[in-house]
Amino acid sequence: MPPTSRFETSRPNVRLDTSLELLFDHSPPHDEPRVLATVVATAGSTYRKAGARMLILANGGHVGLLSGGCLEADLKEHADEVLRSRIPRAVEYDMRGPDDILFGIGAGCEGAMRVLLEPAGCGTPAERALLAAGQRARAGLPTALVAVHECADLALGTYTAAPPLTPTLMTAAAQALAQSVSREVRSETEGRRTRAFVQYLAPAPHLLICGGGPDAQPVVANARGLGWRVTVVEHRPAYALGTRFPGADVKLIEAAALRSAVDLDSYHAAVVMSHHLMSDAAYLRELAQAGGPAFVGLLGPAARRERLVRELGADMAALRPRLRGPVGIDLGAVTPEGIALAIVSQIHAWLAGRDGSMVSSSS
Repeated sequence: MPPTSRFETSRPNVRLDTSLELLFDHSPPHDEPRVLATVVATAGSTYRKAGARMLILANGGHVGLLSGGCLEADLKEHADEVLRSRIPRAVEYDMRGPDDILFGIGAGCEGAMRVLLEPAGCGTPAERALLAAGQRARAGLPTALVAVHECADLALGTYTAAPPLTPTLMTAAAQALAQSVSREVRSETEGRRTRAFVQYLAPAPHLLICGGGPDAQPVVANARGLGWRVTVVEHRPAYALGTRFPGADVKLIEAAALRSAVDLDSYHAAVVMSHHLMSDAAYLRELAQAGGPAFVGLLGPAARRERLVRELGADMAALRPRLRGPVGIDLGAVTPEGIALAIVSQIHAWLAGRDGSMVSSSS
């Protein structure tokens, strides 16, 4: 079902770079030494953009990626030095033209990247900043982090918008929150230069799954693998089990009680997939009358969708601009896992303002 202008303009402000959430989801034991690596500036074509993060562990492992694997070995050497010295540092990689050969990487990515490395173990300023940001992220609230990567008067590292940051940087963080935009801050006073990346962190996508059957499990796993928040609602006790949906919030409710059981304004997308016609009709009616979220996917063939359209009657007018049914990008999927990939891919593309076509050659 093609989008309308109303549907397009109601796209929510979300953060698709969920490296922060993935760090928490896959974090090693609390007492294991680690270094936080944050991309603070890029130029040209790079695998990740400013604000992307990964953890480099003392045991040689890592959580997340900042490149396709071409920089991580060199970053590990710098991280080892940061662990030994306990002193943060910023490193730069320029993979444009002949400079790439100098690094011995040979990636040919035609991009440049500056990365801040800092200790992030138990009790470090980086850990405190990440935990504070994570607490707000899990609550679906926006926040800001400031990555200071050059400064003579302040230790390099990641901070929340509070002292010991300078008033200038705290003001920049407040402006980033107010304007919902990240920014680079550069200043120089009496030859003392400061550079910082002030990152606005919108909420991560929040997905509502209406129906907890077996084929909902790969949808949840796919979304959770992207670091999204996921809620599953189900009216059958045998399916409404948290153990079936690791990392998701699972609620046992009747379909007709959806609006009273969950705050539909907190979700960015919903997928109706109970495989029970009357339950799907009830979910759709609740979503229609609630006015949100702006993306409502319906699993099943077009003939079933039309039967549900007739069942909803007048309520369909409020839902039609938001409804995607059959939900999912046409990937030729035939397995539950493939169908889940098609569903989550369509939602991801919509959240990013894309149509799901082939990746642009300019990306």
